[in-house]
Amino acid sequence: MKYIIDRFEGKWAVCEAEDGKMIDIEKSKLPKNARAGDVIVQENGKFRVDKKETEKRWKEIEELMNDVFEE
Repeated sequence: MKYIIDRFEGKWAVCEAEDGKMIDIEKSKLPKNARAGDVIVQENGKFRVDKKETEKRWKEIEELMNDVFEE
């Protein structure tokens, strides 16, 4: 299952699941380098940052922002 970290609130990471539902995951269960906007994957009960998917997502967001603010 993949999630996108939306934000951190206290000891929780508020994440969006693939189906669009929001869930809370304890920060202590995430990799130390996880940050808002990262795509995380749960495998065998552990979470890891999917760097390739995260980079792809950031590039898509950057392109959308460029289109919106293009002069």
